[in-house]
Order: sequence, then structure tokens, then C-alpha cells
Amino acid sequence: MQIVGKQHTDNDSNSKTKVVHKTAYFGEISVGTPPQKFVVVYDTGSGNLLVPGTDCSSHACEVHDRFNREKSSSAHQMNCDGSEIDSKGADDLTITFGTGSITGHCLKDKICIGGACTVGAFLASTEESEMPFGTFKFDGVLGLALPSMSNSPDFSLMTRMQHEQSLRAPLFSVFLSDSSAENSEISFGEIKNEHMDGELFWMDVKEPSGYWEVKIDDIALDNKAQSICEQCRVAVDTGTSALAGPSDVILKLSSRLDVQNDCSNYHKLPNLGFIMSGHVMNLSPKEYISKDGPNSCDVSLMSLDVPPPRGPLFVFGIPFLQKYYTVYDHENSRVGFAVAKHAGEISESLVTIDVHEHVAHN
Repeated sequence: MQIVGKQHTDNDSNSKTKVVHKTAYFGEISVGTPPQKFVVVYDTGSGNLLVPGTDCSSHACEVHDRFNREKSSSAHQMNCDGSEIDSKGADDLTITFGTGSITGHCLKDKICIGGACTVGAFLASTEESEMPFGTFKFDGVLGLALPSMSNSPDFSLMTRMQHEQSLRAPLFSVFLSDSSAENSEISFGEIKNEHMDGELFWMDVKEPSGYWEVKIDDIALDNKAQSICEQCRVAVDTGTSALAGPSDVILKLSSRLDVQNDCSNYHKLPNLGFIMSGHVMNLSPKEYISKDGPNSCDVSLMSLDVPPPRGPLFVFGIPFLQKYYTVYDHENSRVGFAVAKHAGEISESLVTIDVHEHVAHN
């Protein structure tokens, strides 16, 4: 993505980014003085800024832009716990991402998203695994999870911007398009009403995991609660391209959906809904079914068994975020949800449900 609009005064700024890839949404930031530009994934499922460093000779680094601390007059190396380097030398930090890992030095420097800037810590990699980082079109990752997922408060971009009042409000909002008819935007510091069809409703984040994690009351099929996922939890994750959940729940859900592999019952399939505080966040068959040709259908829900204490957990990735506009309120630790308004499409009304009586109504 690229920055397409920004406003900035001393204590009043916002920025927004535009999509260039439909399955990995990424945008531009700058680091250092003078600024060195990087394309990063805005990831609500991780907590640190990671960019390749010039000390990294891994192929995954060499095919991307790398941060050169010698060319930044404001760069400062530190230990990864925030302490100053002593005679033993600086330590390194290794962060694991699913199938790969990144190791690097911890630096502090000026970091900007559009006109909103702060001085904070980040990881400049010295080594990156080929998978998955060598295949990415973007250079690095900007973690936007809650502070407890960051390596320290200095690594949490939103914490720093809140303390420094760098934004109009200490929040950011996400609108993801699935077509070329409109741009996707991540807006820092404001809620964009033009991207919503209806009002936001808010869900508090109560778990200490660091994920933007909220409670699910149950799962519904055609707005009828199924009693298969009562008191489940879900993490809203902009860095994930899929929908995923505990394997036992996915197994029960797949059995009730009964999707035929040859797509013979595709047009009879129900809406799949996740009930949050009486609101049903529905996905239609085209949004939860993967079609490989006209006669091949499969449920595009991955099994993901996150161990306690962070799990069991659902993960709502891009298919959910294309359907629903989301707001991440850092100050109040809550997530806002509304039906997204897409160009040329008629939005569905948000449904409410009485979970206890299993009766749905508009």
C-alpha cells in the first residue's frame, strides 16, 4: 500500500493507506533521519516493528529494502529490554512467526506513518528464515497488537502515540476491499463513517494475551444459535489471510454445514454467523466456501489449536475483515464492529439474536 492522505499538526494527525494486494494488505512507513521507507504489513496479531537491517545477509533480507543505521543521525542501538549497552555488548532478539523466525538488533529511532511520528524501538533483522519471509512482497511487519504482546512498551507504536498525543484519538480503523472498485484503508486516529453501513457496536478486550480478543456467545446457522461454541473467544487479526478455529468446533461446524465436495448443495447452504453480544456477524457461503472450479467446494475454515492460556481461540482474518469494518480502541481496550459499506454493493443488515431463546429477528 501507499500513503494516500494525511493531516498533521502538533497534536492532531491521522493517516490512511491504500491496498495494492488483496490477500496481504500492506503500506508504507518511514524510519530514521532522513527517513528510510519500508513497506510493512499492518498486523494486529503481533506487537513489534520488524524491518530488515543492512547487517542481514539472508536472501529474505537481500530481496527487500534494509535499514541502514549508519545513514540515520537519530538511530540508537540498545539492549532489547530497553537498557543501555554495556561492556558485554548488545543482545539480540529472536521472534518466531509460525513457520519462520527473525533474529536481529534492537534499535530506537524516529518512526512515521504519514504525518504521525514517534520515537520508539524496533527490530532490525540480522537473520531471516527463507520461509515465509523470502516470499513476501513487503519488507517487514508493523505489530499493532495490544501492549502486552510487544517486547517492551517502547516497541508498542500505539502506546507511544497515545502518550505523545500524536493522533486525534488513540485508535485505528480498518476497511478492506475485495475488489478493484475501491481502495482499502487503515486510518490512524479516526473512524471513517463513510466505510460503515450502520452504527458501530463495541466489544471489550478482557483477556491479557495482547490479541485484540473478544468473546463469542455462540455460532449461528441462518441466525439460529447452535450451542457448539458458547463462551468462545476470537482474535481479530489483520495479518491472517484465513478464518481459523479450534479443531473440535470446526469439526462440529463442518458436519452441520454438510458442504458437498461437488458443490451440489452450494445454493442451499446457510449463512454462517458468529454471535457477539447479541449481534450476528454473518458470512455468506461465498465468504466461507472455497471454490476450486464450478464443481469443487470446501469450507475455508482452518483448524487452529492455540494452547492455553492464549487458547482455545478463533482467528478472524481477511475474509471477515472484508465484510466488517473494525475499529481498534487502544485507550479503552475494545474493538468496534460495523457492516462495511462497499462500492456497488447492497449491504446486509446486522442481525440481532436472543441466544437463550434461539430466536432471531432483524
